[in-house]
Amino acid sequence: MSLLNQLFNRGVFGTRCKTCLNLAISRIKLLQNKRDAQLKQMRKEIFQFLQAGQEPIARIRVEHIIREQNIWAAYEILELFCEFVLARVPIIENQRDCPSELREAIASIIFAAPRCSDVPDLLHIKNLFTTKYGKEFVSAVSELRPDSGVNRMIIEKLSVSAPSGEVKLKVLTEIAEEYNLAWDSSQTEAEFRKNHEDLLGGTKAVGVGARLSHIPNKKSYNNLSPHEQEYKHQEAPSPSSNSVWLNTNKIEQPHKNNDVSLGDAKNETKLNSCDVLEKARVAIASAERATAAARAAAALVQSNFGSLKLEGKSL
Repeated sequence: MSLLNQLFNRGVFGTRCKTCLNLAISRIKLLQNKRDAQLKQMRKEIFQFLQAGQEPIARIRVEHIIREQNIWAAYEILELFCEFVLARVPIIENQRDCPSELREAIASIIFAAPRCSDVPDLLHIKNLFTTKYGKEFVSAVSELRPDSGVNRMIIEKLSVSAPSGEVKLKVLTEIAEEYNLAWDSSQTEAEFRKNHEDLLGGTKAVGVGARLSHIPNKKSYNNLSPHEQEYKHQEAPSPSSNSVWLNTNKIEQPHKNNDVSLGDAKNETKLNSCDVLEKARVAIASAERATAAARAAAALVQSNFGSLKLEGKSL
């Protein structure tokens, strides 16, 4: 009975695999034709932006063109892999493990299935191979382990990372040459070569000026009361934040001034605390003297009251 089940399941796998592969190939061809028309329209729009001098918009839109071109190239490779696997379905049926000559094609289809939402048939093919080869095989492919065998071109074309400046400049130049546009790419090339620090360079001068305006002056700081000095110290920037905005040579002197001001503030705080303690001692001493006087008066009253009682009894 088990032999009959194996034969039945083998026939079902082959039939379903062939059906899904044929559907995937047909759908990929339709999507490629559709993307061809979209890419032509998008490249024409980029040409119009370059012609009108709107290079910033063209630099942004070109990323979408590169992404669409990468997907188109990935679909072309997947179509070839699907046709290759389709011709060898009988070999896959007869062997329990994945054949070495088909590993790259099968692994690439499994890897691309969740990343190509336009071709849902690839997910069905992935589920069929998961049932046949097990979850461990599919996990190795999805995680791109060293022995996964996924095609490197598929990994690169389906990557979600942003294209480099060189690639974007190359595509813009190709579009300009395609439409015979005399385009000066020096400005765009300079923008692509900028680092993130250069793009944020305009805020450094503003930040330095703002930070310098908040650095406390030694003379004005010492003239404040201890409570105001503590409040100003809380508002002043810390040395770690100043190091981000200023060079080491620029923040060394304000940092020393802050140390001197803080030392003066601590000395004044100590003097004030000593005065408070001295006043407290004087108040305690006066309270003790008042308590002693009250006790003496009470004793005097009791003695006078006792003498009056004796006189009343004698009478």
